[in-house]
Amino acid sequence: MWVQLRCGLEPKTLAALAVVLVAAAVFAGMHFWSARPEGVRAPDMVAEAVHAPAPDEDPEPGGGRPEPSPGPAAGPGGQIVVDVSGKVRDPGLRRLPSGSRVDDALTAAGGARPGTDLAGLNRARVLMDGEQIVVGAPQAPAPGPGVGGPAAEGGGPVSLNSATAEQLETLPGVGPVLAQHIVDYRTRHGGFRSVDELREVNGIGDRRFADLQPRVRP
Repeated sequence: MWVQLRCGLEPKTLAALAVVLVAAAVFAGMHFWSARPEGVRAPDMVAEAVHAPAPDEDPEPGGGRPEPSPGPAAGPGGQIVVDVSGKVRDPGLRRLPSGSRVDDALTAAGGARPGTDLAGLNRARVLMDGEQIVVGAPQAPAPGPGVGGPAAEGGGPVSLNSATAEQLETLPGVGPVLAQHIVDYRTRHGGFRSVDELREVNGIGDRRFADLQPRVRP
């Protein structure tokens, strides 16, 4: 009434002014309430992390840490590499699971060629890493105890197709390098079909061939 008498306002204008003042007061109160500081609660996962095992703790009561599981292995001891040559459909190096046998190597090389005589080949023998399998060639006689090789005693001729590099080194004039050349030649050509093919081996001339001819066989 004092404002109305003082300012000469009508009742309707005074009522409208009162509504505006009340609305402004309510808005100011809401703004003040929303701007007040609030406490921050730590996330739950922090509490769970406290119970996680530390790097130096043993997660198992038994003691040691669990070892990572090994990846899939090709065999009990990994893989072996063998050289399959001679009368097979696909000669060359073959990677096989450890514990494989000669018959597995033949299968990996595509099998023996038709008409190949496998009588002297023990297909049940367990293979060793790095060995060579010559298919369809006569087997060299095994040296006896304390004997350096088939030619050490002047016995039978050495088989070019089945003799090892060490056995070839027992031949006159054949050292480690030349023995390896002979092994490489028979691997590339699937074995020696005749003694005359020795002439095609790198390092064997006419004179050396004449010395070797009576002491070797295919």
